[in-house]
Amino acid sequence: MSTAASGCIGYDVHRRRDTTVINSVSDLAAGLAGQRVVVTAGASGIGRAIAARLLACDARILVCDIDDAALSTVRQDLPGVVAVKTDVADDADVDRLFEAADSTLGGLDALINNAGIAGPTGGVEVIDPADWRRCLDVCLTGQFLCARRAVPMLRQAGGGSIVNMSSAAGRHGYAFRTPYSAAKFGVIGLTQSLAKELGPDNIRVNAILPGVVEGPRMAGVIRDRAAQLRIPVAEMEHQYLAKVSLRRMVSPDDVAAMIAFLLSDAGANISGQSIGVDGNVEAL
Repeated sequence: MSTAASGCIGYDVHRRRDTTVINSVSDLAAGLAGQRVVVTAGASGIGRAIAARLLACDARILVCDIDDAALSTVRQDLPGVVAVKTDVADDADVDRLFEAADSTLGGLDALINNAGIAGPTGGVEVIDPADWRRCLDVCLTGQFLCARRAVPMLRQAGGGSIVNMSSAAGRHGYAFRTPYSAAKFGVIGLTQSLAKELGPDNIRVNAILPGVVEGPRMAGVIRDRAAQLRIPVAEMEHQYLAKVSLRRMVSPDDVAAMIAFLLSDAGANISGQSIGVDGNVEAL
């Protein structure tokens, strides 16, 4: 269980601060084995990295996505993962998703609200209201719809964890990406509200704020912004990374590792937090 190959890394810990001797090996992934987890948009990108990390730690995983090809691939590449087609912005689809979680996993211990879209790039006067609504429907309302179905199942399990995907754009205003930024600010409000509401039920709720994450979605964002400003894509990428203290992108695996920590026993007293996994994005 605590091997690098599994993705669950064990650390030698000899003493607590009170100098009491504890186990010579403390696995930071303790408590993940057997957890029943739903990961939305889990067939590719960050979601797939989350599913793979948790599966390696012996969790039981159901992923949903809207991409048939990605769902087919994840079924082949991650045997044991249940994969269901779902649009998280659709009430009936979300109902079916959690019915599938109940029937295939036998309950729920954690929800990873990962689904989101980039939304439109443009000045506020040119953004189509339909594009605005779709962005908020997927990035914010979808998280509400999933949480409202997950919470009764988490209560029945005696508690659990919800991790909502926000963004560095939920901490900084993001010019020309107003629908996305507004949705991600909303996710932080949702997270803090649910943490207060659900804490007495032993349900922890946290938000993850990724920054510039390497992958096709970020590449598209950079390309669209470069086209809008009429500058080379390489220069646009440089401008993004110049605002990151570590001057580099993060990977989907970086995000997955933080989520595994939050779901583990080591994260048992972390709730209501908005945690940046972004190399310290200073501005957008």
